[in-house]
Amino acid sequence: MRGSKSFAMASQLFDRPTRERVWLLYAWCRRCDDLADNQDHGGTLGEQAGAEARLATIRELTARALAGEPCGDPSFDAFGLVARECGITAAMADDVIAGFALDAADWRPRSEADLLQYCFHVAGAVGVMMAVVMGVDPEDADTLDRACDLGLAFQLANIARDLDEDDAADRCYLPLEWLVEADIPPGEQMKPHYRRPLTALVHRMCAMAEAYEVSARIGAGRLAFRQRWAVLAAAGIYGEIARAVDAAGEHAWDHRIHTSGMRKLWHVVRALWEAATPPPRATDRPPLGRRQLAERARAA
Repeated sequence: MRGSKSFAMASQLFDRPTRERVWLLYAWCRRCDDLADNQDHGGTLGEQAGAEARLATIRELTARALAGEPCGDPSFDAFGLVARECGITAAMADDVIAGFALDAADWRPRSEADLLQYCFHVAGAVGVMMAVVMGVDPEDADTLDRACDLGLAFQLANIARDLDEDDAADRCYLPLEWLVEADIPPGEQMKPHYRRPLTALVHRMCAMAEAYEVSARIGAGRLAFRQRWAVLAAAGIYGEIARAVDAAGEHAWDHRIHTSGMRKLWHVVRALWEAATPPPRATDRPPLGRRQLAERARAA
């Protein structure tokens, strides 16, 4: 599967019907992302002029897919199919598309709440749809909250790892308030003489990712065995990215940090053991993100 080797490996652990539905949903996410950023399977960003027109195309094709109309684009047609089979709603899709709208508007987060709002749209909302595809009842709010938390953890790890790539594309997802607190002028966060305060901000972001990962693992314990195995493997693989970035300190952006094939396989084996001994379904640890972020998005 082009676009994400980590996702491709983890998705192989699903039972076949779930795996195929997850792939259909992923195809829509990947296609929307590529249209929004004018790129090919997550490659180099293309010319960003015309972003609003591309966003309008995403909205139109998604609406047609959800209405059961042919779109002329296999990824959107696939999304319509999986949405009808699993109960994915227009509101769920709108939550994801709102993230593309933020990038199209050249949006930058001012506060930590803004950062999490962005992560909700581009990853947490995808986690909610993935959970529904895995068979989670759309009325099971707590488990959907924890699926969202896993998406938040993934996106925070990606942002921490890709600060230099985002900077090269004139994007920054570090909250302005964080930069001001660290005495880093906006737009200069990747300058060598700011590496030390930058690593403190990234440590904060990675700690947030770990907290969301812990919440998500509780939700994974409520899934069927194969789904639980796949989700725990993905949590381990992406969690390692955040931990590696944090551990690398000022050298985190000397080269792109990734998880090797052998390490991914190790996480798959470890997740198998974890899936065989799931955590208790009841817990005193609350989920952290979805409902508050969704309400904030509706208000905005």
